[in-house]
Amino acid sequence: MKVTTTAIDGVLLLEPRVFGDERGFFLESYNQRTFEEATGQVVQFVQDNHSRSAQGVLRGLHYQDEPYAQGKLVRVTRGAVFDVVVDIRPRSPSFGQWIGVELSESNQLQAWIPPGLAHGFCVTSESADFQYKTTEYYNAAHERCIAWNDPDLAIGWPAGIEPVLSAKDRAGRSFHAATGRQVPQ
Repeated sequence: MKVTTTAIDGVLLLEPRVFGDERGFFLESYNQRTFEEATGQVVQFVQDNHSRSAQGVLRGLHYQDEPYAQGKLVRVTRGAVFDVVVDIRPRSPSFGQWIGVELSESNQLQAWIPPGLAHGFCVTSESADFQYKTTEYYNAAHERCIAWNDPDLAIGWPAGIEPVLSAKDRAGRSFHAATGRQVPQ
C-alpha cells in the first residue's frame, strides 16, 4: 500500500495494490495489519456505511463532537467524487485549512480522516457509491454540519455543478459559529 501525506496533519491518502488482468481486478480494501503499518494508527472500526448519490449531490461538511468524534476510512466503489476535509482541531497547525481530492472507482484511492475533522464530498460522475468505515458509532445528538459554501473557508468545489443538498446540509453553520474561531489568514 502506498501512503501519501497531505497538508492536513494526519489525513492520509492510501493507494492499495491492485492486481488486474483481462478478467478484471482484485484489491484488498482493508487489512488491519497493513492499515496500522501504513498509517501508524491503531484504530477500531465499529461501523461501515454505504451511500449512493446522484451527480451534483453534495454531502457535508459533517463531523461529530467529542466524545463521539469519528475517524473515517473512505473510498468510492462506483463513480467519482470530489472529497473534502476541513481541519477544525483548534490546536492543529493546519486549523482552518481544507484539502480536496478526487476519489473514484478508477483511481481506487482511499482517504484516512482522523477524528476531529469535518468531511464532505460532491458527486462529479453520473452517480457514485461512497463507502466508509468509522471509529465511532453515529450519534445524531452530536452530529454537526459546517456550511459547504462558507465564504471564509472558500472551498474550491468543482465548477459547473449545481449542488443538490439535504435540508441538514442547507442549514450548515459557518466555520466561525461551529468552531468559535476565525479561519486563520
